[in-house]
Amino acid sequence: MAHGDTRVRGLAARAGGWSARNRWAAVGIWVLFVVLAMGIGSAMGTVEVKESDQLGGETHTAAKIVEDAGIEEPAGETVLVQAKDGSVKATDAEFRSAVTAVVTAVEGTGEVTDVTSPYDTGTISKDGRSALVQFDMRGDSDTAGERVEPVLDAVAGVQKEHSSLRIEEIGGASMMKTFDDAFGDDFQQAEYSAVPVALGILLIAFGALVAALLPVALALTAIMATTGLMAIVSHFQPMDDTASSVMLLVGLAVGVDYCLFYLRREREEREAGRDAGTALRIAAATSGRAVIVSGVTVCVAMAGMLFTGLATFEAMGLASLMVVAVAMVGSVTVLPALLSLLGERVEKGRLPFLRRRRKSGAAGGSRFWSAVLKGVLAKPVVSVVVAAGALLAVAAPALGMKTQNLTLDQEFGDSLPIVQTYNRVNEAFPGGSEPATVVVKADDINSSEVKDALARFKEQAVASGASRGPVEIKLHDAQNVAFVYVPLVGGSDQDRAGASLDTLRDEVRPATLGKVDGVEAPITGQVAGNKDFNDQLVGSVAPVFAFVVVFAFLLMLLSFRSLTVAITSIVLNLLSVGAAYGILVAVFQHGWGASLVGAEGVGAIITWLPLFLFVILFGLSMDYHVFVVSRIREARTRGRSTNDAIQHGVVTTAGVVTSAAVIMVAVFAIFGTLSMQSMKQMGVGLAAAVLIDATIIRGVLLPAVMALLGERNWYLPKWLDWLPDMTHDESPEAVAGGTARDDEGERLPV
Repeated sequence: MAHGDTRVRGLAARAGGWSARNRWAAVGIWVLFVVLAMGIGSAMGTVEVKESDQLGGETHTAAKIVEDAGIEEPAGETVLVQAKDGSVKATDAEFRSAVTAVVTAVEGTGEVTDVTSPYDTGTISKDGRSALVQFDMRGDSDTAGERVEPVLDAVAGVQKEHSSLRIEEIGGASMMKTFDDAFGDDFQQAEYSAVPVALGILLIAFGALVAALLPVALALTAIMATTGLMAIVSHFQPMDDTASSVMLLVGLAVGVDYCLFYLRREREEREAGRDAGTALRIAAATSGRAVIVSGVTVCVAMAGMLFTGLATFEAMGLASLMVVAVAMVGSVTVLPALLSLLGERVEKGRLPFLRRRRKSGAAGGSRFWSAVLKGVLAKPVVSVVVAAGALLAVAAPALGMKTQNLTLDQEFGDSLPIVQTYNRVNEAFPGGSEPATVVVKADDINSSEVKDALARFKEQAVASGASRGPVEIKLHDAQNVAFVYVPLVGGSDQDRAGASLDTLRDEVRPATLGKVDGVEAPITGQVAGNKDFNDQLVGSVAPVFAFVVVFAFLLMLLSFRSLTVAITSIVLNLLSVGAAYGILVAVFQHGWGASLVGAEGVGAIITWLPLFLFVILFGLSMDYHVFVVSRIREARTRGRSTNDAIQHGVVTTAGVVTSAAVIMVAVFAIFGTLSMQSMKQMGVGLAAAVLIDATIIRGVLLPAVMALLGERNWYLPKWLDWLPDMTHDESPEAVAGGTARDDEGERLPV
C-alpha cells in the first residue's frame, strides 16, 4: 500500500487542471463538439439496419434470397368476417353480402391490391362461422403501417353496417401501426418523464437549482452529441430506433451519475474547508479518476454486444458505448471548467427547507449507513451469510428461465382490440395470422421436378400434422423464386408452433424439396424468426459473458492493483445480475407479485433481455463499485485501518450513491409503467438490479467481505508487479498542503 509518489500523473487530474485554467476554451470546445456532431450527423442522415441483417439462421438466408432477387414482398392484410353466434354461416346471404362489402370497401381506398374472396381461396373455417378476405398493401412493406389507416377505417365502416357479424382487420401493416403507436407513445412518455424525475431528485440531493441542473445539462448534451455521432457511424454500422432508445436511457443514467460523483466530491471538499481551487483539484484527482475507470469499464461491457452477430444488438452496443464515452469525457473536461466558472454561484437557487442538508458531508456522511455499517463490521460473517443467502434465494428462479419473443397477445395482453382479433383468427384458422413462409429458389422454378417437389411439400405439410392448411404457393417466375405459405398448427402457442416448424424443417422439407439438386428452401416467418433469433442469441451468450467478465476483471486489476478487489468485484456483480434475473423470472414468467408492478405472468422472458440486462447492469454497477472502492482505498492509503477505511469510504459515498441509485431506479421504473410487457420487463429488471446493487451489495456485502479479508484486500502477487500503477492520480494531502504539479510534474501554487 505504499504510495509515496504524489505527483499529478493521471489523465483525470490533468484534464481537470487544464479545464480549470482554460475555462472558456473548455466550454467552447464542448459546445462546438456538440453542435458539429449534431450538424454533421443531421446532414449525413442515418442508415437504418436492413431486415436481412437483423436476422440469423435460415431467416437471414431467406431474407437475402428475397433481397438479391429484388422482390418487394408487400405487407399482407386479412379481414376476419365472423358470426357472433352460430346463427349465421358463410353460405348465408347476409354473410356473403358482408364479404362483398369488405372487398368493395378496401378496393375503394386505392391503397390495396390482389384482394381475394374466401369463396375463391377456400379460407373458410371448418365450422363455417369464419372467413378471411385477404389482400396486400401497395408500396413498400416497411412503411405500410403509415398507409393502412384508410383501410382500417373502411373496414370499420362495413362493421357498422353488419352488426350481427364481427368484421375486423389484422396483418403486417395493421400490427406494425399498432406496435409503432404503442412503442412510440411509450417511449415518448418515458422520455418526457425521465428528465423531470431526474431533475427533481437532484434538487433534493443538492438543495440548489444550479447544482441540480448541471448533471442534467451534461447528460442531455452528451445525448445530443451522440445522436449526431450515431448518424455518422451508421454509414459503417447501421442503426435503428431501439439503439436510439437504449442510448437515451444509458446516456441519462451515466451522464447524471458521472457529474454527480464529481460535483458531490467538489462540494464535500469545500464543506471541509478547502478553497475552491483545491476542492476542484481533489475532485479531479479522485472522483474524476473514478469516472474514467467506471466509464472505460462500462464501455467494455457495452462492447460485449458487438459479439452477438445480430445487427440490432451491435447497434445498441455501439450507441451505448459512444454515449458513455462522450459523457465520461464531458465529466472530466467541461464540468471542471463550469464549476470553476460558477464558483459559489453553483449554490444559487437554494431550497430553504433543504438548507440543513448543506453540512451533511462535513458532518461525516449518512447516519443511516453509519448505523448499518456499525452492525456489518461488527459481525461480517453473519452479514455475508445473510445477505448472500438472501440474494441467492432471490436468484434461484432464474435457473428455470425460459426465453422467447413475445407474441402480440403476450406483449399487450387484452388491452388492444387487435390482440382479440389475433386470438380469434388463430382460433378459427390455427397459424393463419403468422404462417411460415418457405422461400424456394431454383435454377428453373417452373421445371417439372421443382413443381412436383412443391406439390409434395404442400401435401406432406398437412399430412405430417404441421399444418391444417390451406397451404398457398406464389410463384415469381422471372426471379425463379416461389413463396410457400404454411399456417402452423399451434398458432400463437409458441411451443406448439415451434414443434410444427421443426417438423417442416427436419422432416417435410428433406423428403420433398431437399431431394431436388440446386434448390434452396429456407423457412422464415414470425415463428421461424423468433426461433432463429433465440438460437443465435443463446449461442452468443458464452462469448459475450466471457469478454465482459475477463475485461472487467483486467480493468479492476489495473485500476486497483489488487487481485482480491478484481475477483470480489466480478463475484459481487454476478450476484447482483443473478438476483435481477431471479426477480424477472418470478414476476414475469411465473406471475408472482406481477400485479404489484402492473404486469402479468406471460410464461417467458423476452429473448433479448437477459443478455441486454447482463451487459447494461454489469457496466452500470461498476459505477458504484469503482466509486466506493476508490474512496476506501484512498482512506487506507492515508493511514486509516482497513475497517476505518471501509467505514469512511462507504459512509462518505452513501449520499452520492443513494442519489445516483434513486435517479436510476426512478428512470428505469418509468419503463416498468409502460404498456408493452417487454418494456415492463426491462424497466423492472433494471430498477430491481440497481436497487439491490446500491443497497445490499454496496452497503452490506462489499464492506462485510472487505472486513473479512482485511489486508488481503490489497493483495497483488509478486509475479504481477510488472503491471502499470494506475491506482491514484494524486494524494489529497498533497493538494491540501498547498501544492500541486502541472502536466510536466512541476509544482504549481494552489
